[in-house]
Amino acid sequence: MSLHKVYILLGSNQGQRKQYLQKAIRLMQERCGSISKESSIYETAAWGQTKQAAFLNKVIVLQTKATADELMKTLLQIEQELGRIRTEKYGPRTIDLDILFYDDLIYHSAIVTLPHPAIQDRRFVLIPLAELSPRKLHPVYKKTITTLLKECADQLAVKKLG
Repeated sequence: MSLHKVYILLGSNQGQRKQYLQKAIRLMQERCGSISKESSIYETAAWGQTKQAAFLNKVIVLQTKATADELMKTLLQIEQELGRIRTEKYGPRTIDLDILFYDDLIYHSAIVTLPHPAIQDRRFVLIPLAELSPRKLHPVYKKTITTLLKECADQLAVKKLG
C-alpha cells in the first residue's frame, strides 16, 4: 500500500486558536499518518462571513495510507472532538480541516471534492501553500501555486505570525 501526499488546511477563530491547531496536528499524526511539512501560521480576516474574529491558518503535508474518503471521515471526527459545531456556512469555528490536494487526484464523493474547489480564490490558502510548494501544479487549472496566487482576486490581509 503506497503513501499518499495530502495537503491539509487548518483554521481556527474561536478560543485558544493556536492550541486548536496544535491539538488537530497531534490527532492527525496519531490517526492519519506522518506530517512531513508545516507552513508558518498566518492570521487572516474571516472570509465569506466577515463579521467574526480573525482566523489562524496553516497548511501541513501529510503522508497517509488512508483513501480520500477515509481521511475526510477522520478529519470530520477530529473537528467534532475539538468542539466544531456546524450551524452556518463560513461561521466561526474552533477548528476547520480541509483537504486541499490528495496527490494529484481529481475526485468527488458525498463528503469530499478534490482538489478543494476554492483553493484559487483564497489568499489564506495560497500563501501558506506557496510557502511549502510554490511550484506545485494544480491538477485542474494546470497552473503553479505561485501563478494562482498572483492571479487571485482575494484582497484580504494574510499576516505571517511565525
